[in-house]
Amino acid sequence: MTAALGLTGNASSVHAEGRAARRLIEDARGQVARLIGVESKNVTFTSGGTEANMLALTPAIEAGGRKERCDRLFVSAIEHPSVLSGGRFAADTVEQLPVNANGEVDPLELERRIAKAERPFVSVMLANNETGAIQPIAAVADVVHRANGVLHVDAVQAAGRIECDIEKLGADLLTLSSHKIGGPQGAGALVRRGDIHLTEPLIRGGWQERGQRAGTENVAAIAGFGAAARAAHEAQQGDAVRMAGLRDRFESGLKAASSDVIIFSANASRLPNTTLFTVPGLKAESAIISFDLNGIAVSSGSACSSGKVQASHVLAAMAVEPALARGAVRVSLGWETTESDVESLLIAWNTVVSSLLKNRDKQGIAA
Repeated sequence: MTAALGLTGNASSVHAEGRAARRLIEDARGQVARLIGVESKNVTFTSGGTEANMLALTPAIEAGGRKERCDRLFVSAIEHPSVLSGGRFAADTVEQLPVNANGEVDPLELERRIAKAERPFVSVMLANNETGAIQPIAAVADVVHRANGVLHVDAVQAAGRIECDIEKLGADLLTLSSHKIGGPQGAGALVRRGDIHLTEPLIRGGWQERGQRAGTENVAAIAGFGAAARAAHEAQQGDAVRMAGLRDRFESGLKAASSDVIIFSANASRLPNTTLFTVPGLKAESAIISFDLNGIAVSSGSACSSGKVQASHVLAAMAVEPALARGAVRVSLGWETTESDVESLLIAWNTVVSSLLKNRDKQGIAA
């Protein structure tokens, strides 16, 4: 990124300075493509995951040289707000898909619902950003394609933590975000499989990104995105195993400190680095402040709520009682997290639990 910031050329120019900037962008495109298992030409850079989702969610899709408009959009109820918005689909053509108590989509229920559409467009995330629950995307893809539909997968939370090969998943479109894999904020990508094309770009103007996304590229952020994709690809399996061990250690410590702790989506396949939990009577605001005072940054769910602590739409979709949902705390581990970090986290949690139990005893609140 530092090298990229030193380049003054526009990547669309043919002079030497422009070619140097273009080379950085294309190198990064190849690195992102290798992470997902596609050809470089199928990667379109955006400003982040939200823009990539909005670019993807359009009725105007070309596949195999055929331009056919998708007539209905089906999204799971636990999607990121940018997907729940429906993108460029008319509001009356968007339908939410329910999830079970573990936060998983049922492919059989999906099959029943999309039967009414001539060409359905389905968007289901690979892994949830709050609970970490991994969706049965291969089974979803089979249902969608048998119905002559298009499948978009938001893989923002999953990339770099579990395998995200687009061919194995069966996704037609896949969203990535740079900062979720250790790269800079302000860069993302929409990845297309095979002969899928978007015939109506979200941002029109010049011919950047092969006409899929106009605007001068953010060369430095894209270069950082590529470097992060390369690092994630190289370390993916080892990091996943290590983080899963740390997560399991943390969750064992949670249970040891409080027998009534609830770990959401505990019975589902989950990302190796994510834990969403609560204890009856816990106030998320109080827990977050207590952790912060101990130098530990946690959240009450998605980081997309502009600092607001509010009930999670994901937990609501899982039929979690509102009082429990309001006390949910999310912990995310990363490639820098160590065993001593987890021990510090548990020490801080013991302080939170002790305070909670004292308040319960004073108020006579049952667990």
